[in-house]
Amino acid sequence: MTPAERNRIEALARSERPLIICDIDEVVLEFVSPFMAFLESHDHELRTDSFQLTGNVYFKKTGEPADKATISEFLERFFNEHDSWQKPAEGARETLATIEAKHGVDIVYLTAMPPRHHARRRALLDRHGFPHPMIATEEAKGAAVATLIRHHPRRPVAFIDDLPPNHVSVLETVPDALALHLMAYRPLRALLPPMPKGVRTVESWAEAAEAIAEHLSNLAC
Repeated sequence: MTPAERNRIEALARSERPLIICDIDEVVLEFVSPFMAFLESHDHELRTDSFQLTGNVYFKKTGEPADKATISEFLERFFNEHDSWQKPAEGARETLATIEAKHGVDIVYLTAMPPRHHARRRALLDRHGFPHPMIATEEAKGAAVATLIRHHPRRPVAFIDDLPPNHVSVLETVPDALALHLMAYRPLRALLPPMPKGVRTVESWAEAAEAIAEHLSNLAC
């Protein structure tokens, strides 16, 4: 992370405005579809038999499953060139711009990705019209959220993510946060484990915007 980006994060942490925290993969940017295309380009395929990568990536010519080390290598190679594959999730850019303008919120992107890929993903977000600060971390997301609200722990928080464990981590840190589950790749939704208590599933960015507006309105009453 550059010093300039660190300064943006620090300024955001000192703000008292409502905070919208967005995951990137499968929330702001498509991930599953581009990763499938990437695997196809390397003679492999992802079968959505269950909600995991290990055991579901196969070598197309033999039908043999790829082992964990091979999948890790594919993920690293994908992140090294993901800016050539990933596109915005439907409605993400326009909806976030509307939420920001209408409700006067702060927005930050929080992605579970090795920090060494920060610059490439930062450039990709900028190219697609997502100018807000970004944090890349391999730590629990609740720890990053705690840092973001350390100056104003009572500021309203909405957290949007596709994975149940991330919601658990954040709700342990901010129990009264609005937790929204959103996933761009619909075929995988049925394979997800149950959402943790307190997490609301939304089917689209339009529905997420309605939930955020309702949440902020209730807090203002």
